This record gives sequence, structure tokens and C-alpha cells, in this order.
Amino acid sequence: MKRDRLEELLARFASRRVAVMGDFFLDKYLEVDPKLAETSVETGKTANQVVEIRTSPGAAGTVVNNLAALGAVNLHAIGATGDDGEAYDLRRGLEAQHCSIAALVPFPFLHTPTYLKPRNANDPSLAGEHERYDTKNRSATPAAVGERLLSELGGLLPQIDVLIIADQVEQTDCGVITGKVRAAIAELARKHPKVHFWADSRTHICEFRNVIIKPNQFEAVGHLNPRPGETVSLPKLRDAIPNLRASIGAPVCCTRGAEGMMVSDPEVTTIPGVKLTGPIDPTGAGDSATAGAVLALASGATLPEAALVGCLVASITVQQLATTGTARPAQVLERLEMWREQNT
Repeated sequence: MKRDRLEELLARFASRRVAVMGDFFLDKYLEVDPKLAETSVETGKTANQVVEIRTSPGAAGTVVNNLAALGAVNLHAIGATGDDGEAYDLRRGLEAQHCSIAALVPFPFLHTPTYLKPRNANDPSLAGEHERYDTKNRSATPAAVGERLLSELGGLLPQIDVLIIADQVEQTDCGVITGKVRAAIAELARKHPKVHFWADSRTHICEFRNVIIKPNQFEAVGHLNPRPGETVSLPKLRDAIPNLRASIGAPVCCTRGAEGMMVSDPEVTTIPGVKLTGPIDPTGAGDSATAGAVLALASGATLPEAALVGCLVASITVQQLATTGTARPAQVLERLEMWREQNT
């Protein structure tokens, strides 16, 4: 890809109409100052002192953050929250990104999923992060939730260019994207061929049909428990991805971590990643890659071109430590030059 081609794609991002449907979490950061630690009179245990609280939309909300940073202004959130303070913070964060929350429906019987992230306020590195506390809905999502959200989706489909499905909850049918919702989306994708449907999922990526899927290299070959540092060989991926594409009935965009992506549309094409030095934080990298790739695809890119844009965006966000990063169009253009130097 040359610079003028990327500029052409980026110029169209603002006019793309995108809905993100899935599990919207709240990322809540507690900045703790160890120097102020007290000892509890009642228990004798350390009472950590919080000096700052930061919140940001997480999971599906991270996708929205990245879409907005890349210049998209016509954004819609489709999801479910609790009726609680975390929902208030989540909604406020999405509205700050100029994302419509009309289809982000509160249900009093749900928790707003939350990643609570205490960290050392004096250590900006990854080493400053404490143990995380997660709030999730761990029982089956009532059918009424899925029915309501599908109704909201039906009303939005004629108005959008892209639907991104962000299936974050690992437990089966405990998030927004239940089996019934997934089946309904497959049928809607068949009926709306002009809309780009793109799915990302923690544990159910191979269960989608008729939508572009973004598995990682291990999901693509059915390897569920990879060891740290393990990779899948290119020949093995080249054999597996066409079969996966055939079973899904739609293109595949397979991520390979720092090595880039491999796509099938239907020809298998390998896209090298950007080689980086120094510390990285992979939190949210997949979501940022999705945002870049989908906006490019909706702007007229081929799937290999879209995958490259996704790689460029992710290479920027992973260098933002102890936060879920975003990338601006100017940064993406700069990163293309780095990529071209590395691959010529």
C-alpha cells in the first residue's frame, strides 16, 4: 500500500456509519498511592488509598473508542447494561465519543460488566498494575434481552454500513451474543449483503455464519490452550483458513500477534505486522485492529488492505502502556512509512 491510497481510505472514515453490538464493559482504573497506605483499625490489613479514578468504555466500548479516534462520527452502541452507577459512567464515556446510546438498553436484573483495575499511581509501567477485579453476569442471559437488542439492530441496519459484533463474555450464553442472537445475526447478514458484518469473539468465533470473522491463529486451527510464546506455522494456517472460510460462509481475517494477519477472501494472503522495539501492552490490540480494518473495508479497501490498516493501528495502540490505547489517522500514516521501510 502506498501513502496516497491510505490517505484516500482515511478520508472516507468520517462518513462511515458503524454500529457496534455486543458486550459493553466499563474499564475503571483506581490510581493507588502506596505512600499513603493506612492500616485498618478494624482488621489490621492495609487500606490502600485511591487518589484518582479513571473510567473508559471497555470491551465493545474499546472498539467504539478506536473508531472515534480514527475519525468515525456516526456511531451506535447496541448492548445491555445494568441500572447502576457503572452504567452511568459507561454511557457518559460513550457519549463523549459521540456514540449514540439509544440502543444501549438498561435492565435492572443485570450488572454492568466492569473491569476494576487498581494500579500504582507512581509506576506507569505494566509492573504497576495490581490484580484486577471483574464484574460479569454469570447466569444465562434472559431471552428478552436478546429479543430487545435484535429489535434495535433491525431498526438500525438500513442506516449503517458496518455492524461489528463484539462477543467478549467467555461463558456460553452469559453475554449479549447468545446462540440465538448469533443465529439471528447470520440470517440478517444474508438479508443485508450491502452491510459489512464483522465478528470478534473470545470463545465462540467458529460458531458464526455468513459474517467476516477475526479469529486468532490458535482459534483458526482449533488449538484452545496455547503456551506462552507459542505460534502456529504458516503452512498449518494456510491449510486451515480456507476450510474455516468454507464452514463460516464468509471471509476470514486471522490475527497472528506481532507477525501480522492472514486473510482469505477467498485467496489466502499474508500481511506482515509492524516490527516494534521496547515494551508493549497488548490490552485492546485486537479491538483496535478491528476498528481500523472495518473502517478501511467500509471505505472501499480490499480485505488484505483492510488487514494492513488493522495491523498499523494495533502497532500504535500496543505501545501505549497501562491503558487501552487508540490511534489517530496521522499516526496511521506515519506507521505506514515504517511498515514500508521494513517490507521493501
